[in-house]
Amino acid sequence: MSRLFLALVALFLAAPVAIIAGVSVNAQQSLVFPPKGLSLRWYQAIFTDPDWRGALFTSVSIAVLAAALAVLIALPIAYALWRRATLPGRIVQLLGVSPFVLPPVITALGALAFWSTVGFYGSSFTVVVSHAIFFTSLPLVTLTLGFSSIDREIVEAARTMGASEAAVRRTIVLPMIRPYLVSGFAFAFVLSLNEYIIAYMTVGFTMETVPIKIFNALRYGYTPVMASISVLFVALAALVFGLVARFGDLPKLLGAWERR
Repeated sequence: MSRLFLALVALFLAAPVAIIAGVSVNAQQSLVFPPKGLSLRWYQAIFTDPDWRGALFTSVSIAVLAAALAVLIALPIAYALWRRATLPGRIVQLLGVSPFVLPPVITALGALAFWSTVGFYGSSFTVVVSHAIFFTSLPLVTLTLGFSSIDREIVEAARTMGASEAAVRRTIVLPMIRPYLVSGFAFAFVLSLNEYIIAYMTVGFTMETVPIKIFNALRYGYTPVMASISVLFVALAALVFGLVARFGDLPKLLGAWERR
């Protein structure tokens, strides 16, 4: 019975993706499932149409920069808390997690008010900074788990043998947290790639990411390119998380302290 229930849940979750995938290969420019004829020209249009290609390049660029900045923000916070857990440090950690806990529209409205006040609303870097702040909690959580997995006796042994703090960080700490650093970057990258509300609130229509492009295109009619690029994003997310699961310790990244 439990297997049947899990199978039904999996089917329910996979059904929308299967329908979108079917629509994306429709030979006709219509929202029809099952597809009437098969064609890959809508996938080709993602890279040949300058508007869709530009939106895809913009989304990927923003996601890479925002994920890198989120890691740069989270790394010193997690490292400081690992070295010495203090009340101010815990407050900073709570602030780092809070944007992701709050509804995205609240963070988006806060970003809109801030960038409008300082006069940078619509600038390209505002969405990168806003996404980085919003998704900092992801690398912060993974890096905190990574630092917690370090055996402090190894660090103390290295210091006893005369290693400097810089050498300890470079030869012991960094190699041990590298999988958690990469996974935090991957999580932030995928979510930034698909985020709409904050991007819309910070740059409006002055810059089109793929989610904004889809919203704009819907106002003028449906095209299967929307379905094809959605399938492309799902495949990219599956690839990224699959690589994290393949080369990282997924149980620990999900919060398990010991593998059974």
